[in-house]
Amino acid sequence: MSRDLAAHGRRARAAIFDRLGDATPPVPKPAPALAPWYAAQAAAHTGTDRVARFVAAATAWHAQVVETTPTAWADAVADLVAEHGIRNPMAGPDTAIAAALDARLARTAARLHWYARDLETDKDLLFDTVDCGVTTARGGIAETGSLVLWPDAREPRTLSLVPPMHIAVLHADALVDTLHEAMTGQRWADALPTNALLVTGPSKTADIQRLLVYGAHGPKRLAIVLIRNDPS
Repeated sequence: MSRDLAAHGRRARAAIFDRLGDATPPVPKPAPALAPWYAAQAAAHTGTDRVARFVAAATAWHAQVVETTPTAWADAVADLVAEHGIRNPMAGPDTAIAAALDARLARTAARLHWYARDLETDKDLLFDTVDCGVTTARGGIAETGSLVLWPDAREPRTLSLVPPMHIAVLHADALVDTLHEAMTGQRWADALPTNALLVTGPSKTADIQRLLVYGAHGPKRLAIVLIRNDPS
């Protein structure tokens, strides 16, 4: 009996392998043509005000947007620091905003701290004292009101994640319409960091009893200092 079962099993396996061998190999499907779709999306935004759409979307997600000029952006940061009662902001050293930020906040009641590039060194200060992280933003997406952050050794992820408030300095010239445009135009595939971030409003969650809570997983306040080159 056992020999019959074993023989039956061998025949069944052989039949399966024979059918697999006789099967027509799968024909790879061509990749979908995405270029026409993305071209249509870009055409839909032609002539629209990208800045206005970004501001409207970001504000809808409860971000505070302050529009300013290349000569007044540091004043805008100082005004936000005063408005929100910030006493211990922190920023990354050797960035495009560091010198002007240092000079302007020196004339306020706040004490500007510099990230030391070592979390172990700054951990207690960052978690216990710093009440606002100030960073640059690589870009912004008008469709969703999202910031593109590109953390590095000078501006690590913790700087925009740990403090209860985040101020991001963004040039309006770095705004794009869609995520696809950001990824292709900035050539993300060439040099992705460990964390490429899309920040859409302050941190929020409704995991518990569907109650919306801000600040559960990051800053509960987000302010965007939007630098415009045009006088409007």
